[in-house]
Amino acid sequence: MLVPSTRRLDFPGGRRRVFPVGCGSCGVLIEPDADPERCWRDLAGRLAAPVFVPGPDAGYGLDLYTLRSAATRLGRGIRPLGPADRVALLQPHSARAAQSTLYDLGSAERRPVSLGLICRPAERDAVLAALPAQAAWTDDVAILLDAPAAPARAVEVSGFAPGAVRVAARTLDGDFAAQRNALQALARSPWMLQLDADEALDPATGALLPALAALAEAGAIVSVGLPRRNRVDGILSDVYPDVQYRLNRAGTRYAGRVHERPGLPGGWKQSFIALHGAIDHALSGAHVRARSQRYEALDPGRGRIEERDALLRPYRA
Repeated sequence: MLVPSTRRLDFPGGRRRVFPVGCGSCGVLIEPDADPERCWRDLAGRLAAPVFVPGPDAGYGLDLYTLRSAATRLGRGIRPLGPADRVALLQPHSARAAQSTLYDLGSAERRPVSLGLICRPAERDAVLAALPAQAAWTDDVAILLDAPAAPARAVEVSGFAPGAVRVAARTLDGDFAAQRNALQALARSPWMLQLDADEALDPATGALLPALAALAEAGAIVSVGLPRRNRVDGILSDVYPDVQYRLNRAGTRYAGRVHERPGLPGGWKQSFIALHGAIDHALSGAHVRARSQRYEALDPGRGRIEERDALLRPYRA
């Protein structure tokens, strides 16, 4: 979503530009008459190089915080060139135009990531059947059933070592944050990606999560958001990209009975959005029509009744 802007960027060599428009989500700055496709082609070319050098005459501009997200779209990571760039990365949105070294996430340093799944007892078998596809990037899986409390027990799943997959139970009781926090506590890795039973992740997207976790740690980040594609009765919904902050340090805790989000002590600066893939969310129209009212009853004022119509509307690019 483009919004009015008064932000400036200082480019190498002393050039300074003020951009009147910016993206309210990612922070990219852009000239009102710039061609988005031409801007992306220019940016993609610069992201393919070993070092990112900003273009002071391009129709767009980024600080280093925003460049980090943009680079992930092409499976690349960033490293600040020097101390001033490191400061700019940790204090978004800086007036310092982005400069950095670039590297491929696929061959980068990694951190172990657990996979956590929330489901109902009736969904357990389908969740287990889908797990082997994720065995290439995680060796720790925790499944939390919405059922009377039961300690975690190991189950055998093809592709995973004995004991790698565990199933526990806890009653949801209308508090989604509490359920996610209980699942976070089951992680045996320093990071966890959480999914619901009606969500799916392409294994190719999962393969870069350990490198994303390392990228996040290098920038003092504790929460990474992924776009989510909501498909209602198979049709992509207008609620897109619907960023979900599901890749988190294991110690991160969620807040909110419904539409829960990670509670970050340092605020949004401790998070960023990764663009290398998306979570796929399958919904039925009947579920969408009932969901907002149920959420509103659980947490008055936060049910997002207005979101129902947007979910039922096909995506408009």
